[in-house]
Amino acid sequence: MTDFQKAREVLGLRLRELRESSPEGRITGTALAERLGWGQSKISKLENGRQTATPDDLRQWAEATGRPEAYAELHGRLKSLESQIRSWRRQLAAGHRPVQETWNALVADTRVMHVWENNAVNGMLQTADYARHIFQHYETLQNSPRDTDDAVRVRMQRQSWLYQPGNRLNLLMWEGALRAQLCPPTVMAAQLDRLLGAIGMDTLNLGVVPFGASLRLPPGNPFWIFDSRLAITDDWDAERWLDDSHAVATYQRVWATLNRSAVFGAEAQQVIAQVRHRLQA
Repeated sequence: MTDFQKAREVLGLRLRELRESSPEGRITGTALAERLGWGQSKISKLENGRQTATPDDLRQWAEATGRPEAYAELHGRLKSLESQIRSWRRQLAAGHRPVQETWNALVADTRVMHVWENNAVNGMLQTADYARHIFQHYETLQNSPRDTDDAVRVRMQRQSWLYQPGNRLNLLMWEGALRAQLCPPTVMAAQLDRLLGAIGMDTLNLGVVPFGASLRLPPGNPFWIFDSRLAITDDWDAERWLDDSHAVATYQRVWATLNRSAVFGAEAQQVIAQVRHRLQA
C-alpha cells in the first residue's frame, strides 16, 4: 500500500468518525447520503479510502454532520495528501510554464541534486530545441494549453544553477535516454554535442549506464533527490513528491546502486559519441 493510499484511508476514518459522533447522534450512511444528495456508494468510497474527496465534499460533510468547524482540519489533511501526489491534469491546467516555475524555485533552494533519467535527456542539460519537442509531445498527450515557448524559456533559465559555485548535479542517465528519437536527428545531434561539452563542468558529475552494463536493479522510473529533504518521481498521470525521510533514503539507495553500473569521464563520452555517430550512419 502506498503512502498516498494510507493517507486517504486515514482521512476516510476521520469522516466516518464525524458521521458516527455527530452532535445530534449517530447518522447512518444512508441518512447522510440522502442529506447530501449523494449516492450511498460515494459515502462508502470516501469512508473506505477508495475515492479522493474534493474540498467541497469535505465542507459539505462537515456541515451535514453538524461539525462545520472540522472543515479546516479535513482540508488540511486533504492538502497534505495531495502534496504527495500531484496529478498532471491539475498541474498543467494553466500550461507547462507554471510547472517549470515551480521547479525553478525548488532547484534554486537546492545545493546538491541526485538524478536518475531513463527515458530522456535531463532538463538541466537540454538544448532549447530538444526541450521544445519534449513539451510539444506532452502538450499533445495531456491536452494542455500550448505555451511551449514560455515553458522552454523558463526551463533554460533553470540551467543557470549549473554555473553557480558550490552547486552539484549528480546525474545518471540510462543509454536509452540518449537513443530515444524524441526529436529530428539534427536536433538530437546538437543535444548530444551539448552533453559531450558538459562533461568536465565543476558542478556536474555525469554518468551513463550503458546497455551492456551489469545492473543490480531494473532501470525503473526517473527521479530527482533535492539535497536530502525531498524525492520526486513521476509517471504518466502524476508526480510523487516524497519528503518522508524513509522514502528519501530509499531513493538515495536506488541512486547509489545505479551509480555502481555507470561509467564517467572519457568512458561516458565514448558512449555518447557512439550514439552521436549512429545519427550520421
